[in-house]
Amino acid sequence: MAGHSKWANIKHKKARADAQKGKMFTKISREIMVAARQGGGDIDANIRLRLAVQKAREINMPNDNIEKAIKRGLGEVEGVKYEEVIYEGYALGGVAVLLEILTDNRNRTAGELRNVFSRYGGNLGESGCVAWMFKRQGYINVEKAKVNMDEDELMLMALEEGAEDFKSEDDVYEIITEPENLEEVKEGLVKNGMEVNFAQVAMVPQNLVKITDEEEAKNILSLMEALEDHDDVQNVYANFDLPDEVMSTV
Repeated sequence: MAGHSKWANIKHKKARADAQKGKMFTKISREIMVAARQGGGDIDANIRLRLAVQKAREINMPNDNIEKAIKRGLGEVEGVKYEEVIYEGYALGGVAVLLEILTDNRNRTAGELRNVFSRYGGNLGESGCVAWMFKRQGYINVEKAKVNMDEDELMLMALEEGAEDFKSEDDVYEIITEPENLEEVKEGLVKNGMEVNFAQVAMVPQNLVKITDEEEAKNILSLMEALEDHDDVQNVYANFDLPDEVMSTV
């Protein structure tokens, strides 16, 4: 999980920076549209939509944008129809990469992603080649510096609220839940005075590949950033574990 928590922190910080450029507005709007189309426009009844709207509010997306995205998803406003696709591949060192995509042209997206992988020494694989290495789980990230109790107390609180697992990684605590319990556990922590850095349903790697070569590690991070930067890519997951000195340069 160490590699996952480090990259999750980087992605979270990058998302805030990207929000200033409007890129995250576009990606989250797509997520809201698809969530509304699949589960309806009632935020209370549609968990996926609720999480997407929460993410939109975290980066200060205007309410008008949120409401318009929901209406487009429901077909009340004309808009592009997006298809959900999972793409899988490998980075250098045998690192598994899983991509969650929302696209209006599957062939175009596949070709562009194949080029991105090739540019950094990786390759786009067949469906199912790496998905088995990941598990969909609720993931809650809490900064240790913002915790006003000891680790055992926090772990007990999280487990009592319904968490499945609790881990201490560098400067954060990771709390793992079943996807459907994510919000309930998060709300329980907040009610008990805990400040949650971020919470999401994620594809969490179950085994990590340790990369010790610094150049290879930098290449992997460059690939991750290039994939994150693609307009059709909603989420990038990978099972690498890189040295702290390399992660600190991102």
